[in-house]
Amino acid sequence: MATETSITRQAPYIEALGEQYGKDLTALTATKMPTAGYAPTVAGQDPAQAAAYQRATTAGQGIGAYEPYMTQAGAYSGPGAQAAFYSPYQQDVIQKTLDQYDIQAQKGLTGIGSLAAKSGNLGGGREGVMRSEFMTDSNAKRALLDYQMRQQGFGQAQQAAGQAFGQQMQMAGAEQGFQGQDIARLGSAGAIQQAQTQATLDAQREANRMAAYEPYERLGYMGAGLGNVLGGMGGQYQTTVTPNQSALQQAMGILGTGIGAYKTFMDK
Repeated sequence: MATETSITRQAPYIEALGEQYGKDLTALTATKMPTAGYAPTVAGQDPAQAAAYQRATTAGQGIGAYEPYMTQAGAYSGPGAQAAFYSPYQQDVIQKTLDQYDIQAQKGLTGIGSLAAKSGNLGGGREGVMRSEFMTDSNAKRALLDYQMRQQGFGQAQQAAGQAFGQQMQMAGAEQGFQGQDIARLGSAGAIQQAQTQATLDAQREANRMAAYEPYERLGYMGAGLGNVLGGMGGQYQTTVTPNQSALQQAMGILGTGIGAYKTFMDK
């Protein structure tokens, strides 16, 4: 009795594709993926950001830029602060005014003498009393005039010191504000450039990743397509393998053929 072995196979070109897919997959996975090329990278500090940081942390530029003005403002406050603001001509003006007053006072004394002479009391006690009262009143007025002029000078100097104090405080705030604005502008410009650099690095990293994964994706598409083909086609041809017959099998075959032919002849 003959034994037959039936083998169902795909079309030759399909088998060739599968064989090639296996070879490509083995070769690709045998090589280590170059992950360093698409590892995350952080953009470094932009020069503008570095300049902003340096200015912000340098004494007298960023933090503490107001200190010189604050120190100077301190000199314009407190007791004696007005001393630097007295007019250099104040004492001269006071002295000249008092000298002029003394001249006028002396004229008053002369007038008292003239009145005493006319009244016949020249050198008398009444003239002495009049002179004494005049000088007492004149000296008091002179002292008051001196005080008023000095007080006026003090008030003017004190007001000037206050103005200088306010100016220094304003300068301190302005300096700090200007420095802060410059630092902020530098930082902002640096951040924009750093973001651009980071975007460039990210784009390059993504390009490297795509290049590294491209063979895998291509092979994946090939595998998916091959799977679809294999799932939809089934067997394309069959090969029947018949083992070689023995002498007895050959004889029995010949006998069967003869009997069949004889039966056909008799039926006619």
